[in-house]
Formats: sequence, C-alpha cells, structure tokens
Amino acid sequence: MSVGPTIFDRSLLRRRRARAGTLGAETFLLERVAQDMAERLATVVRHFERAADLGTPSDALRRALSESGRVGDLVAVEPAAHRLDDDFARIAADEEALPFAEGSLDLVVSGLSLQFVNDLPGALIQIRRALRPDGLLLAAMIGGESLTELREAFAEAESEIEGGASPRVAPFADVRELGALMQRAGFALPVVDTDRLTVRYDSVLDLMRELRRMGATNILHERRKSPLRRATLERMADIYGERFTDEDGRMRATFEIVWLSGWAPHQSQQQPLKPGSARQRLADVLGTREVSAGEKAGPKS
Repeated sequence: MSVGPTIFDRSLLRRRRARAGTLGAETFLLERVAQDMAERLATVVRHFERAADLGTPSDALRRALSESGRVGDLVAVEPAAHRLDDDFARIAADEEALPFAEGSLDLVVSGLSLQFVNDLPGALIQIRRALRPDGLLLAAMIGGESLTELREAFAEAESEIEGGASPRVAPFADVRELGALMQRAGFALPVVDTDRLTVRYDSVLDLMRELRRMGATNILHERRKSPLRRATLERMADIYGERFTDEDGRMRATFEIVWLSGWAPHQSQQQPLKPGSARQRLADVLGTREVSAGEKAGPKS
C-alpha cells in the first residue's frame, strides 16, 4: 500500500459509491468512456488474451470490451466486496496494491478510477510490472479542468461567508504531469490526450445531486468535516448562476477526461535512433553551412 501522503479517503470513496448505487447510479460519463475505449482498442490490430479492469465503478467498460472481440479473459479488480453482476470474474484488491504476478497480463484498462489513487506513480509502476512485454495500458481519468465552475463558485462563497475556502473539489492531475509519470513508470510510447465535455443543468443543485449519484462527492482527506452552511450553499448557487448560465437559462459544467496509453517495453517496438546513426546531415537538409565547435559563424556565401 502507499506510504506517501494521504490525499483521498478511500474507505469513504467505497461508501460513497455504494450510496450512489442505492440512489440509482448516474453512469453517463462511464458509458461514454466505455464506448470511446472500445473504439480506441479497435485501432490496435491484436488480441489480448489476459486483461484486467482496475477499479472501474460499473460494468459498462467490461461489457464494451467483451463485445469488441479484442479481449479474452477479463477480470475486474474491485476494492469493495459488493458485486455488480455475475458476468465477470472479480478480484477483491485495491488499485494501490495489485495482486498480479510480474508479466502476467496483456492488457490493463481503467475507467474513471485512477484519479482517486493516493500513490499514482506507484500504481503505474505496479501496472507496468504486471504487463507482459508489449502489453498495453489504456486508462481514462478525470482531469484537472473538471468542474472548474463549481470550484470557483464554492471558493468565493466560502471566502465571503466563512472567511476562508476549504477544499471541495479534488486536485485532479495535470496532463503534462501525467505524461512525465508514464515515462517515470517505464512505459514505452506513452500518449496522453484529453477530451472535454460540457454538460448543462437546470440548476447547480441538479449538478450536485448528479455528482452524488456518481459517487463523486468530496472524499478529500483534508476536507472540512462540519456540515455545509445553508448561507454558503445559497451564495455558491448565486455565484454559479451569475457566471455560468447560458442564454437559455441552463448552467454549464465542464468535465475533462484524460486518456493514458503506454506499452510495456519490447524489442519489436519503434526505438529512437542512436546518436550518430543519421544518414544525412541536418545542415544539408536545412541548406546551411555546418560550423564546427570553436569556429565563429560568418556570413553565408
């Protein structure tokens, strides 16, 4: 398990997801990710015999991959003991302590789960080790530009009413940081890209109710434990409505999906050229004169 700082209360995350299931889970983001991931995997011309889904909080992704015909045995890794249905094999484990032997998987996928891992670098390293050479990681995470409207409205309302802001929305990872983490974890050919989605609501309270049904409400370890004051909530709703309402009266909320892909290194993969292996000089390509070390550049003749 992680020995670094505790950012998220993961036991609370499990309780919030269980509550979302009781309320009637809202899965539109998961359904979108599942469809997009199946399409991305369809561009890879190969079959993955052994695959694991890390922490995706519904069966949408597993169903989509099973129907694609690209995946053989697919096991769900879930930190909670509850079962969504009986169509998939399941392992009770946490994304921060994977139970797989080194080089035992051809494919690892994850949908909207890794953003709540406390030790993301450690989790990526474990995934890399669990993959066979030329195995693939394909994951979707909530990105740092998500819910910026809600974050701004809450911060200003709390500053006005309570004299200071408390963390209300998780500090999701930045795209550039994720690219560096993939390289540090040892992935070859890492790619990080984003998909931004704007969803509109009749009111900010509708947005908050939907987040509750996603199991995506505040699980920060350093969150304020006291109940949200009514005056603060009302002021937040006013600020949100003033700044983020469209002409038709509906309010917008931004969700950013960050996609990660990377391969376990293998000799068949494209490799960078070794220094000195170029067959043509850069100066010839650019039509310039090459200047050796210590020589002063003069006017081009």
